[in-house]
Amino acid sequence: MKKKIVKLLKESIEVKNKLLESQIGEIEKLASAMLKTLKSGSKILLFGNGGSAADSMHIAAELVGRFKKERKALPAIALTANISTLTALGNDYNFEYIFERQVEAFGNKGDMAIGISTSGDSRNVVAGILKASKMGLKTAALTGEKKGGLFKAADIIVRVPSINTPRIQEAHIAIGHIVCELIEDAF
Repeated sequence: MKKKIVKLLKESIEVKNKLLESQIGEIEKLASAMLKTLKSGSKILLFGNGGSAADSMHIAAELVGRFKKERKALPAIALTANISTLTALGNDYNFEYIFERQVEAFGNKGDMAIGISTSGDSRNVVAGILKASKMGLKTAALTGEKKGGLFKAADIIVRVPSINTPRIQEAHIAIGHIVCELIEDAF
C-alpha cells in the first residue's frame, strides 16, 4: 500500500509541475477575467459533470462565502446544484441541454461562464459554453490535455497536461483555489 500511495502522490506532483511549466499564463488570464467580471458587478456561472460538478459547487462556494479572508460575498452560481432543475431539464429536453438552458435563464452580457470537463468533450458542457458565447458572456474552460470541443468553444482554456482523470481533477481544484485566492486578494 505504501508504494501505491507514494506512486499516486508523485503522479499528482508531476502533473502540477507540468501545469506550472505550461499553464501559468492561462491561469492568470482566467483569474483576471473572473476578477474583471466580479469587479464590474456581474456574476460567474460554473458547471460540469460528476467530479467537475462538485468542483463547480466548491469554487462557487469559495467565492460566495470566503476563501481565506473576510470580504464581501461575490456572485457565483454553480449550475450543478439544483437537482430539480437538472432532472427536469434532462427529462423534458435532453441531458445535453441542462447547462445551455440554465445559461440562457441566468446569464447576462458581462457575466462569465466556466465549463469544467476533464475530457474537454462533455456535450452538455460544450453546449453551455457555446450558448454563453452566443449571449455575449466571457467563457472559460478547465480541461485535460486532449483538445476536445471546449478547446474550440471557450475564450480561455486551462489545459491540465494529463489524460488521467483523477490527476486532472486534483489540478482543477488547485486552479480553483489559486484563482479564488487571487480574486480575494484583489477585494
